Amino acid sequence: MDIKLPRLGEGADSGTVVSVLVKPGDQVNEGQTIIELENEKAVAPIPASASGRVAKLYVKEGDKISVGQPILALEPDGAPSVAPTPSAPRSEARSAPAPVPQLPRQSVEVPSVDVAGDLTQNESVAASPTVRQLARELGIDLSRVRGSQRGGRVAVEDLRAYIHQIQRLAFEGSTASRMAAAPAPKPPVTEKIDFEKWGPVSRKPVSSLRKIIAQRLHESWTSVPQVTQFDEADITGIVALRKKYVTKYEKKGASLTLTPFLIQAVVGALKKHPIFNSSLDDATEEIVFKDYYHMGIAVDTEQGLIVPVIRDVDKKSLLQLSKELAELAEKTRQRKVATADLKGGTFTISNQGGIGGGFFTPIVNKPEVGILGVGRGALKPVVRGAKIEKRMLLPLGLSYDHRVVDGGTAARFIVEVVQALEQFKESEVKI
Repeated sequence: MDIKLPRLGEGADSGTVVSVLVKPGDQVNEGQTIIELENEKAVAPIPASASGRVAKLYVKEGDKISVGQPILALEPDGAPSVAPTPSAPRSEARSAPAPVPQLPRQSVEVPSVDVAGDLTQNESVAASPTVRQLARELGIDLSRVRGSQRGGRVAVEDLRAYIHQIQRLAFEGSTASRMAAAPAPKPPVTEKIDFEKWGPVSRKPVSSLRKIIAQRLHESWTSVPQVTQFDEADITGIVALRKKYVTKYEKKGASLTLTPFLIQAVVGALKKHPIFNSSLDDATEEIVFKDYYHMGIAVDTEQGLIVPVIRDVDKKSLLQLSKELAELAEKTRQRKVATADLKGGTFTISNQGGIGGGFFTPIVNKPEVGILGVGRGALKPVVRGAKIEKRMLLPLGLSYDHRVVDGGTAARFIVEVVQALEQFKESEVKI
């Protein structure tokens, strides 16, 4: 029997094999991890759906595979290891094949929906012969149909639902029809440059993670008009509080860094300016205000920038945030963070203070509308009353989606964050 790639989750239908953990001849048990698959920015373990001995591997490291594609062939427990003897010739008498269900055919013009795709992929999708035959007749790529049965198997009902969705999109509005009628823009011609003619070079393939990062950032940069608001926060008081309580936090198994302080300051500002805790729904032309506060925290890893999400930060103490931050950052660096932990954020903080640098312009993490970039704090002379004092100033850069947020609102938001940091209460730090 073949072990195939199951459905990975909502909107996830493919991934890149980063490691193969078994080889031909190995005994595997049901539920045992057989490969690790990189999908989105997470690495997910793929378990065996049955027990047996590995007869053949169909994939290797670096392969990109889709849902329903075979991973390995498995000999069930107790099966002979030698090749089976040829079976007797089949009888000519066969039962008649099941009739193909007839779906209503309508002549519709589908706007910007790729129905056919690559029909050669149909053989790798989990589906019955009847469904495959029907898909071939209708010219539908089964890899685009979400299967509702166990293991992502596509049923006739799933095919029917997919066709109804196509029909609904066809009549959705004249705007989509006009866009479909317009000629598709030609991709820019990439000039091939011979870098070797100027000197020796070395080449390294772009990793799957780097491709995803590039795609997301390019999409955000080209589709979101972004503005960055700058300011500085006097965190001299926070530095003193951290120094006072860092040992007590360590005894509780937590690392008291600046980021938990930033999270609490930002949450307070989000509650006063809920437009920053929203998203623009382009499909319905509505602004979606969220009643939850899930904070994305940019983590620098050897593979690239990954943004896991801490949920319900408004309900957690500084101690809880410190513990969860350390655990989530470590899981992220080891590429053990789940795909679900990378989604659902309402606002993002990118703190580069531990690395260095000052002001920078972070790119909005779409579909969020705001992101706070934090640089490294520096001691500077500050005029306080009639005196000049040495204070620790923290550079802040607030990037926002100008389609949703106005400049005045952004200025008030960052002022709120600055005040929260400068007036941070010791009672919030005590444990």
